[in-house]
Amino acid sequence: MPEMTTQMVTSADGTPVEYLSTGHGPHVIVVPGALATAADLTAFAELLAARHTVHVVQRRGRGGSGPQGDRYGIARECEDIEAVRARTGARLIFGHSFGGLVALRAACGNPEFDAVVVYEPGVSVGGSIPVGWIDRARREASEGENFEAFLTFVRGTNPEQSGRVPRWLLRIILRCVIPRAELRRNLALMPQAIREHVEVGRFDSRPDDYREISAVTLITRGKGPDTGRQAVALARLAGTIPHAEIATFPALDHFAPEKKPGELADAVLRFFATHARPGVQIGG
Repeated sequence: MPEMTTQMVTSADGTPVEYLSTGHGPHVIVVPGALATAADLTAFAELLAARHTVHVVQRRGRGGSGPQGDRYGIARECEDIEAVRARTGARLIFGHSFGGLVALRAACGNPEFDAVVVYEPGVSVGGSIPVGWIDRARREASEGENFEAFLTFVRGTNPEQSGRVPRWLLRIILRCVIPRAELRRNLALMPQAIREHVEVGRFDSRPDDYREISAVTLITRGKGPDTGRQAVALARLAGTIPHAEIATFPALDHFAPEKKPGELADAVLRFFATHARPGVQIGG
């Protein structure tokens, strides 16, 4: 198994950004989702490390990286990605969920990326990702009720499934099905996740921005419990990015990069093998 080393870089606003590096070959940046840390994607990174040097970003508010800060937004996330890209010379990027939104925004108008792969990116179009739950969750988190905020998040982001389950019952279900350590981590990340989903909603009306992505792009998704709204949104995204295609993995769910990464990693490796630029890159 390749060794995983911890690196640090300073973002444009002075915030320290931690990232975990492993492997050898063309450099790849990996961006985790909202309720995730870099550690959640190390198994996925180790699979990519068979052919690549992989850098998993510890996004703001996690691990050794600095806090989100008063001026938090997608622009700060993109500055963090750019800091890692400039340090490593990476020309390939992968993002999962909210990290997929960050990866796509980082690639907009940025010719330094040759290829982008995202898995179920947090790109909302026409309200395809609900954000009406945010005000309640923000209030609950501000009162120190992170579990209640988590309940509101789970029900609000998936109204057709968990949103139909009474809160009292969902409270019991979540405590039973989510491992204790994972639940603690989710609750600790709720304030950050709320601010991140504000950004998801803020960019809902700007799908045409993605015309500025010059990199070849692979949009991937699993079977998904959605009603088709997000599938339509991703099809719109693929039709907007100049050089994009979609791949569906019927056996995978939303958390595949974290919990069942093998099939997805194989597809990412094939895509990057086709589009990685040959030549020597800067070391991490």
